[in-house]
Amino acid sequence: MTTQDYATYIAGLPRVLAGAAALFRDAEGRVLLVEPNYREGWALPGGTVESDSGETPRQGARRETLEEIGLDVPLGRLLAVDWVPPGPLHPRPPLVAYLYDGGVLDAEQLKSIRLQEEELLSWRLVAREEVAGLLLGATARRVEAALDALARGDGPAELEDGHRVG
Repeated sequence: MTTQDYATYIAGLPRVLAGAAALFRDAEGRVLLVEPNYREGWALPGGTVESDSGETPRQGARRETLEEIGLDVPLGRLLAVDWVPPGPLHPRPPLVAYLYDGGVLDAEQLKSIRLQEEELLSWRLVAREEVAGLLLGATARRVEAALDALARGDGPAELEDGHRVG
C-alpha cells in the first residue's frame, strides 16, 4: 500500500469523538456537578479530548477540570469507559467517554472552586440518589457505574450507552 493509498484509507474511516471527565466527591460522598449554560441538565467537570494536539483522555479531563472549576488535581484511576452511539438527540459521531476518579475534595478545595463563566452557571454537591434526576441518560448511568466501581474497589466499568457490559 502506498502512502497515498494509506492516507485515503485513513480519511475514509469513521470518526469517533473522545470525551473525558472527573468524578469528584466530598467527605460525605456527594458528587460534584456543574450546570452548563449551553444545554439542559447538569454535568461532570470535563469535556472533549483535544486529540489533534496529542492530548490523552486523562490529560483532557485534568485540563477541562482546571478550565471549568479552577482545580488542578491529579486524577486517580479510570472508573468507567462508555461507548455512546449517536441517536436522535445526538447529531454527532459516536463518543467514547472516559471517567476518572477525581478523589475526595476537602473544604479548602471546595471553597477554591472558580467557575468558567463562559460555560457554567453554577455547581453543587449531590447525593447519589439525586444523580439520576440531574444528569441525563447515559451520563447518570455512567456515574452510578463509577460509584459502584469505587465502592467495590474494582473497575473500570465497561459500558455501552451507560449500561454495563462484559
